[in-house]
Amino acid sequence: MPDRSDIRTPVSILTGFLGSGKTTLMNRALRDPAMARTAVIINEFGEIPIDHALTTASNDTILVLENGCLCCTVFGDLVQTLNRLYHAREAGEVMFDQIVIETSGLADPAPVLQAFLSEPTLAGLFLVRTVIATVDAVNATPTLAEHNVSVRQVALADELLITKLDLIAAEERHAVEAQLTARLRHCNATARITAADDAAVDPVALLRHGAVDPGHDLQSTKTWLDEAMAHSHAEHAHDSSIASFSLVRDAPLPRAALQLLLSSLEKHLGPSLLRVKGLVNVAEQPDQPAVIQGAQHLLHNLTWLERWPDADRRTRIVFITQGIAPAELAELVNLLDRVAQRTAHARLRAGVGQSPAGAA
Repeated sequence: MPDRSDIRTPVSILTGFLGSGKTTLMNRALRDPAMARTAVIINEFGEIPIDHALTTASNDTILVLENGCLCCTVFGDLVQTLNRLYHAREAGEVMFDQIVIETSGLADPAPVLQAFLSEPTLAGLFLVRTVIATVDAVNATPTLAEHNVSVRQVALADELLITKLDLIAAEERHAVEAQLTARLRHCNATARITAADDAAVDPVALLRHGAVDPGHDLQSTKTWLDEAMAHSHAEHAHDSSIASFSLVRDAPLPRAALQLLLSSLEKHLGPSLLRVKGLVNVAEQPDQPAVIQGAQHLLHNLTWLERWPDADRRTRIVFITQGIAPAELAELVNLLDRVAQRTAHARLRAGVGQSPAGAA
């Protein structure tokens, strides 16, 4: 099955708690001519829209959703806005080759991700390439302790950008950055964590190309897998009930077993499943790894890489959950994995339950 990432419009989601520097990052990027073909959707929470007035753009393709928290209106205003953008581009009224969505500081990004994965119209036209979360170094500790939505923003991100380190005394900066990095790593075992004022941070590249993406190309797949497996362990005790767990299997999974496993996880975890990403060795297509990406409700329409990024052909899936202890998550996933494989093998012996090639 061919990868559709080359025909779907890439989307970057910029999230982060109130005052964490989202608009500042957006302005830095939009001043660059390379962002001229970018459509920006800004969500605001309040009666008077302000953020769009603070955003400097190199074009006029900026839309504001003023109806409150984006996570509450995602299947309404956001879907309609994206559909209007698509048809306007088809009619030649606007020109863009990517979209950046800046969520409200009070928005949970999980429903936004879920919309792209579950809404057929969006899934066919757009591809979420990255989720970026800004984290205020000055206020992160009380914010993460007092506001659960800020923890979920961190947990769902592919890229964590620490901001406002320049406001901290030089002699304290290193210790504050190290302590906050460790705290963020507990919330998110797989994200790349960088300082916003690091010379290596290019906001244009960040918003246009995103963090390492397991479904984008071979090199980024290998990088993502290496980082994910290095940091994600079931025994970690994460802040605010956030847990990360890796499923690693040497033997290929029959397609039917993968279907049953995904369906079972969706049924048993539901909203507790914040994010899932990984590669699967499917027995019927051993030379092409299947890419899994999802939020809350899993993505069933798999994409496929042309080949494995390296010699390691193990199935490796990373789960990030909330409200489930790591040990319980590991036990549940392993149990569902065993049941799915046994059921799939039984169906194969009976000659039923086969899926057409490329479907999952």
